[in-house]
Amino acid sequence: MRAPELRGDVWLNTGGRPITLAELRGRIVLLDFWTSGCVNCLHVLDELRPLEAEFADVLVTIGVHSPKFLHEGERASIEAAVRRYEVHHPVVNDPKMELWSQYAVRAWPTLVIVDPEGYVVHVAAGEGHEEALRRVVADLVKKHEAKGTLRRGGSPYVPVEEQQSELRFPSKAVATAEGRILVADTGHHSVVEFASDGETVIRRFGSGERGGQDGPFDIATFTEPSGIALLPYDVAERAGYHAVVADTAGHRLRGLDLITGEVTTVAGTGAQWRNGPDAGKGVEVDLTSPWDVTWWGPAGGVVVAMAGNHTLSVFDPVSGRIRRFAGTTVEGLKDGDVREAFFAQTSGLAADGDKLWLADAETSALRWIEPAGDSFTVQTAIGIDLFSFGHTDGPADKALLQHPLGLAVLPGERIAIADTYNGAVRRFDFFTRDVTTLATGLAEPQGLLLTDGQLLVVESAGNRIGPVPLGDPSVVSGDAHAVRRPPTVLAPGEIDFSVVFTAPPGEKLDDRFGPSTRLEISASPPELLADGVGAGIELTRKIRFAPGVTEGVLQVVAQAASCDDGSEHPACRITRQDWGVPVRFETGGARELSLVMAGEPREAE
Repeated sequence: MRAPELRGDVWLNTGGRPITLAELRGRIVLLDFWTSGCVNCLHVLDELRPLEAEFADVLVTIGVHSPKFLHEGERASIEAAVRRYEVHHPVVNDPKMELWSQYAVRAWPTLVIVDPEGYVVHVAAGEGHEEALRRVVADLVKKHEAKGTLRRGGSPYVPVEEQQSELRFPSKAVATAEGRILVADTGHHSVVEFASDGETVIRRFGSGERGGQDGPFDIATFTEPSGIALLPYDVAERAGYHAVVADTAGHRLRGLDLITGEVTTVAGTGAQWRNGPDAGKGVEVDLTSPWDVTWWGPAGGVVVAMAGNHTLSVFDPVSGRIRRFAGTTVEGLKDGDVREAFFAQTSGLAADGDKLWLADAETSALRWIEPAGDSFTVQTAIGIDLFSFGHTDGPADKALLQHPLGLAVLPGERIAIADTYNGAVRRFDFFTRDVTTLATGLAEPQGLLLTDGQLLVVESAGNRIGPVPLGDPSVVSGDAHAVRRPPTVLAPGEIDFSVVFTAPPGEKLDDRFGPSTRLEISASPPELLADGVGAGIELTRKIRFAPGVTEGVLQVVAQAASCDDGSEHPACRITRQDWGVPVRFETGGARELSLVMAGEPREAE
């Protein structure tokens, strides 16, 4: 398949100059289809960094930003995201998802490799492909060097100059018993301790370098820290530190001693969780993008919003152990017992007595958890599904948010919501079940803090923290929106479905301990599928759509295990990807649907 030419409305990190594939002929090009609010896309940015360094003279990475939410398609939003996440390669904005369609992309993130002659030779959906990509690129270098079609040197990347500020893309804040304010200064990879005025800097935890080093406050390093939780006094005394920090991109929890300034790793290995143990001694368990943390008595510890795999964990600072608390790793919105519920990139937590409130970013939802017998149950206050969003006040079952990231408990069983992509602070009243708006025009609010009767908001894209009036709220009647992805047009009735997975060079499927692949299919609405739903070991099956249903979303989870070929002690890897594929039915539509998890693509469908 010849790679379609690159076109978009905005080019970043190029000095504003568009880049064409034609001028990159002779180089290996890696296209990263991403969107800034997708945590899996952020994982991929970190996976690409070592590859970009290793193959700097032959590989050109270009980010194709195909937005999920309306806000993500705005120029200011994508410019902020490129700076916030330290993206050091060219990025083209694809607001109408035209490149997404031309490359037959169906999931965030998706990686496409174009060879030096301009052909698409490899596609990988999801994350965890670093080693496979390394092998594919190395194989292409060897092949095209022998053919004389490889060109080395030069980079189209042009860095953007930034103005310095005290805070850089801050995210969350808490107030200590002494009235000081701790702010996660995410972009500076540190935690800032302010005086009670929120302006005078007392101390900064972290040198500002990206990393995971423990030690004194001025030597320790963080990697994009976010949530901060203060421990109860008696727990802090026994644990030996006073606060827990969600070191998000470092995949760790860090302990802060607010007296000595010492920083220690209390959970996480620094490696991202893939498919291993999710309980045990904290420092021996892999975590995945812990985004927020809060102490909640009913759970018996610090609840951790594990945004990277759509679950919640509980960390006990005294024993140092961590365990899965809620969620199955399936992304979605499903209430009920916490062990079977679905979450979607939980990014904000707030404890209020026997209720734990949470903001699920990808379903634009406000939800809560409370004890139920010998377990816990989750319920949804605001939110519909993975695809519906907007800015609409009124009864909670009709209200809409857009990618909220922060919460705070207000007096009178009311919850303040940092409605991030709407640039607003919203309020939910538990008794009346009404939603109103407290403030608008904010620059990506991500954190909220109620201290001394005043509500403070952390404006991430504004690099500041400031007050929000708690007076009479307004009622906004905005439009409802849906995630904009081109639907796949299929024929009604039965179709052939498959997931493509090809082990990278030097690997083979691993079936030593059972089947090497797994496929699970469901649908939204559930009545979309008449046959073919459920889990199995084959990556192909026939599925039949119910008559009379005209459209819906096909939900697919695929997994494959592969190992080094020919090695006595092979290294093994699990590749997993979730898809939500919008489908529409028309006479004459395709009778076959194939999704590429990893491997060489077919002709564009």
